[in-house]
Amino acid sequence: MKFAVIGGTGLIGSQVVKNLNAAGHEAVPHSKSTGIDVLTGQGLDEAVAGVDVVVNLTNSPTFDEASLAFFQTSMDNLLAAADKGGVGHFVILSIVGTDQVPELDYYRAKALQEKILADGQIPYSIVRATQFMEFMDAVMSWTADGDIVRLPATPIQPIAAKDVAAAVAEVAVDAPLNGIRNIGGPDVFSLDELGRIALSHKGDHRTVVTDPTAGMFAVVKGDVLTDKNAHLAPTRYTDWIS
Repeated sequence: MKFAVIGGTGLIGSQVVKNLNAAGHEAVPHSKSTGIDVLTGQGLDEAVAGVDVVVNLTNSPTFDEASLAFFQTSMDNLLAAADKGGVGHFVILSIVGTDQVPELDYYRAKALQEKILADGQIPYSIVRATQFMEFMDAVMSWTADGDIVRLPATPIQPIAAKDVAAAVAEVAVDAPLNGIRNIGGPDVFSLDELGRIALSHKGDHRTVVTDPTAGMFAVVKGDVLTDKNAHLAPTRYTDWIS
């Protein structure tokens, strides 16, 4: 099968390309560095012409309100090119609980991306993943101040990027879901607990203080960012961080 992986040079995309090619398929990575622009449409017709599946792993450069315009424009351009090219399956990566946190602009933007895809004419699959293990350092940096890191006790189900890439590649090869597959890590932690584990494993002596008002995840209500009924990935956080 032939795949166009848009955003194919990033954290997930590069591994999806590697996995698909290792399985005997032909997967080509596309990004700004290879001459395509999802916002202007530059290079998209050529990138998706004659492929069986488009995997869209592009991401908004910001998490604010501008992310809505990014996903609207990029999806409109990509779907138009895919329709013109006769693509039979369109795959995107989204977030578990993205439709449950309207207070966050970025989550509303990802929900919009899902809706645009589902409302289109091309058979599709949406893979929703829980929070990436690789993002924990960034999450802590948002609320770090000297020797203190403030984090809410939001339930989190961390998943390794390599497991996300494997799941995306698996879904891309299969028949379109015309729906959503949730994937998640094998364990659920509170975010503050996860921060303490992360710092401890690195020998970092900063203190994590539980603060229900700290950072982006403070607005999340309940356990909507987790799904114990999801397809569970094998990698545990404590093994990954070691």
